[in-house]
Amino acid sequence: MSTTWMIIRASGIVAFGLLTLSVIWGLTLSSTLLGRRVPARNLTYVHESLSVGALVATMGHAVALLVDGFVPFGPMEVLVPGASAWRTGAVAFGVVAAWGVAIVTVSFYVRRHIGRTAWRAIHFGTFGVFVAALVHGLGAGTDATVPVMRWAYLASAGIVAALTVARVALVGVPLPARAERPTT
Repeated sequence: MSTTWMIIRASGIVAFGLLTLSVIWGLTLSSTLLGRRVPARNLTYVHESLSVGALVATMGHAVALLVDGFVPFGPMEVLVPGASAWRTGAVAFGVVAAWGVAIVTVSFYVRRHIGRTAWRAIHFGTFGVFVAALVHGLGAGTDATVPVMRWAYLASAGIVAALTVARVALVGVPLPARAERPTT
């Protein structure tokens, strides 16, 4: 087994793990499950950092695919959904997920320029990005048949689904009031 093949596998797993953690963190923040115990800025920074980490790992995954010669991947195969002859559908989902991670991550830095409504719409797309990454991992991941990886994928999907239900259920529930500083 070549070093690049190990990097492809590891970077794909790390990218999915960081994406999952970012989605979980984002759902936890937006559902107010944590209340206001920790300043929102700190919580958002963690969420943003997880997203950046997922993007970097995804880019490493794509570059390693370009370098490895076992399955011939060129720029078209890693950038265009459906261009790969190898596991076409599953790889296409991976390409879509990669573009989605890039768009959502960049949105952190252009939020004030695009407005809150556009930013929220882009972030809502993260659900599709997560599903695309999950389908890619299960369909193209060479470790997807290993029981621990299959359970990791299923557990990730279950946690995201449960937090999504919690998020929907908690919409409209007011946050605990912040203690106001006395005015003098």
